[in-house]
Amino acid sequence: MALRTPLRLIGASALLAALAATGCATTSPGYGYGDSYGPPPTGGTCYDCGTVTRIEMVSSGGSSVPNATGAVLGGIVGAAAAREIADDRTDSEGRKNTATVAGAVAGAVAGNAIQNRVQSNNATYNVHVRLTDGRTTVVSQSDLGGIREGSYVRVYNGRAWLR
Repeated sequence: MALRTPLRLIGASALLAALAATGCATTSPGYGYGDSYGPPPTGGTCYDCGTVTRIEMVSSGGSSVPNATGAVLGGIVGAAAAREIADDRTDSEGRKNTATVAGAVAGAVAGNAIQNRVQSNNATYNVHVRLTDGRTTVVSQSDLGGIREGSYVRVYNGRAWLR
């Protein structure tokens, strides 16, 4: 019976992590051509092609102030899980405390890494393009897809596509 409690805690933690990761998944309509994804078809005169003159990061998904939420939550879950496991495996109070601290540290590191990865995936870029006819346009997109300043691109469907 004592072994079921840590398994339930670990199972509940895994379920919460899976639900949190599912909430981060997004779909971005409007980045395809027709019903398929990818750059628009080529051919003929390209009136919407040009050269990237500037790329600026508008937002990185978070503030510049360190956010310790992931580390704190990970530390709490890690400490609780390690303490439950140590309660079943040893009678020594010193070993239980050591396991709790080690679980808290490991959980904090994992929680911080997960939070940093989620925040880095939320970047938005403004891509400035000088079109071949002299016009200038700016498109906002969440990924660059290999585009750099000086790249030749086609602006289509609200996005710059590398040509």
